Amino acid sequence: MRRLHSLLGLVPVGAYVIVHLLVNASVFASPKLFQRLVFHIHSLGPILPLVEWTFIFLPIIFHGVYGLIITKGGHPNTQAYPYNSNFRYTMQRATGLIAFLFIAWHVFQMHGWIHAEFWEKYVAHPLGGAEFSPYNAASSGAEAMQGSIIFPVLYAIGVLATVFHLSNGIFTFGITWGLWVSPKAQEGAKLVANCLFVALSIAGMASIVGLYTMSSEQIAEVRVQEDEAYQILSETGDILPNEHKHSKESEFYTNDDEEADSAESDR
Repeated sequence: MRRLHSLLGLVPVGAYVIVHLLVNASVFASPKLFQRLVFHIHSLGPILPLVEWTFIFLPIIFHGVYGLIITKGGHPNTQAYPYNSNFRYTMQRATGLIAFLFIAWHVFQMHGWIHAEFWEKYVAHPLGGAEFSPYNAASSGAEAMQGSIIFPVLYAIGVLATVFHLSNGIFTFGITWGLWVSPKAQEGAKLVANCLFVALSIAGMASIVGLYTMSSEQIAEVRVQEDEAYQILSETGDILPNEHKHSKESEFYTNDDEEADSAESDR
C-alpha cells in the first residue's frame, strides 16, 4: 500500500500537479494563452469527466486519505535527532496535511466539488464556491482570486506546501523503490528535488500574481477576447457549446432559473 501510495503520488498525481501549475502560470504571460490551453483541455468534451476521475480525482483522494493514515501513525523525532532527513520527513507530513486541506478548498472555490445545478445554486455559490468558468478562464479566475485579500496568501501557502510535498516526495519515492541507495545518489536526487521545488514555486507564484494583479478593466477586456475565441471554436466544432461554462458576465451565459424568476417578477 505504501508503494502504491508513493507511485500514485508521482504518476499521475505529481504529473498532473506539474502540468496544472505550468498551465496556470501561462496567465502571467498571456491570458489569451491561458484560455487557449483551457480550451484544449475542454475539447475532450463528454469524456473529460471520465479522464478527470480516472487520472486525477480518484488518485488524489487515495493518495491524500492514505497519506493522512501514514501521518497519524508517524512519530517524527526532529528535536532528539535534528538531522536533515528527519526535518524533511516532518515537513513531508506537515505539507501533505496542508496540501490536502488546500486542494479541497481550492477545488471547492473554483469548481464547487460537484457539477450539478442544484448543488451549485444552493450550496457552492452561497458559500463562495464554483467561481471558475472554463470558457472565461482568465477573467473568472482573476475575479475568484480577488474575492478577498487573504486569498492570494492562502494560495501562496497552499502552493508552496504542495510543491514541497511533491518535490520531496520524488526524493522519497526513489528511496522507497530503491532507485537511489548510495549516499552520492541520494545527494544528487536531493539536489534535483530542490531545483524542482524552486522552479514549480516560481510557476505557482506567477499564476497567483497574474490573476491577483489583473485590473477590472483588463478583466472586462479579457472576457470579450475569451467570448470571441469561444464563438469561433464552437462554430468550427473544436469545443462543444455550453452556456454553463461561461461566467455570469459573459454574453453567452444563460441561466434558465434566473430568467424564469425575472419573468415571474415582471408579471
